[in-house]
Amino acid sequence: MIGYITIGTNDLERAGQFYDALLSEIGAERFMGVEGYFISWAVDGKDPSLALIVPIDGNPASPGNGLTVGLIMKDTEQLHSFHNKALELGAKDDGAPGPRDGGSYYAGYFLDLDGNKICCYCV
Repeated sequence: MIGYITIGTNDLERAGQFYDALLSEIGAERFMGVEGYFISWAVDGKDPSLALIVPIDGNPASPGNGLTVGLIMKDTEQLHSFHNKALELGAKDDGAPGPRDGGSYYAGYFLDLDGNKICCYCV
């Protein structure tokens, strides 16, 4: 159902480098973009995709209140690796990997370089 998710950034080059390194952990690569405006990543060059964008209205990007981007992982090993990589790249821990909701859901949370909340999870 989801075709793409776009999150804002105030430094496209810095954020692009962060997501290049992080998303390569799950096999995603850049597949679309416009210099100085947006970058999009996907697995196998098809939707769904995650994109970074510089706000078109010229106002600073800010994280959405209540917005969380959830990225599914194949297993807990990949989830821990992905979460650790995000922290190595400068993300802020927002919930260490572990079981949630009585153990039916396993997730870790972090805030990217612009403060966007990202959840990596597996069920």
